[in-house]
Amino acid sequence: MKRVLSRGLFIGRFQPFHLGHKASIDFALSQVESLVIVIGSSQKSFEARNPFTSGERILMIKESLNADVDLDQKRLFIIPIPDINIHSLWTAQISNSVPKFESVFTNDEFTNMLFKEKGVKVIVPPLHRRHELSGTAIRNRIVNDLEWLNLVSPQTAVVIDDIAGVQRIKKLSLLDPHFNG
Repeated sequence: MKRVLSRGLFIGRFQPFHLGHKASIDFALSQVESLVIVIGSSQKSFEARNPFTSGERILMIKESLNADVDLDQKRLFIIPIPDINIHSLWTAQISNSVPKFESVFTNDEFTNMLFKEKGVKVIVPPLHRRHELSGTAIRNRIVNDLEWLNLVSPQTAVVIDDIAGVQRIKKLSLLDPHFNG
């Protein structure tokens, strides 16, 4: 398939990186020559909704993508971006922090709206098994001792195991009275 755009942007919190994220990245890479993967809310960690550090998330993504022998790693950038909590400036912060891009790949309506208002082309990737492939669903499964390993790459599972991530998620869920993943 001919790529019509030169560089795209894919934003996520990746709490954790899962197979739905991988499917969206594969879709985006079928449309652009290179892709900037932005780790949003990079300053957040050790919270029930954001249990992993930006470094841990980078490792999950990088190890998972490295395992794909058909993926040209030279086409990818992974950049952590902290929140600034001023929505009107958030898109400018991203634009100033990453290489130039022509399109944004997102299923998030708010992100969609913000970038469209700035005149950036927004492409909605097809959702892959969305009812089970979400960070919230995976964190809930972990807390409730349900199967979750089939929802992440083996490399993400190794990172989570290496950092005692299951125990971390369970402890953090107990500390958050509003926990729902």
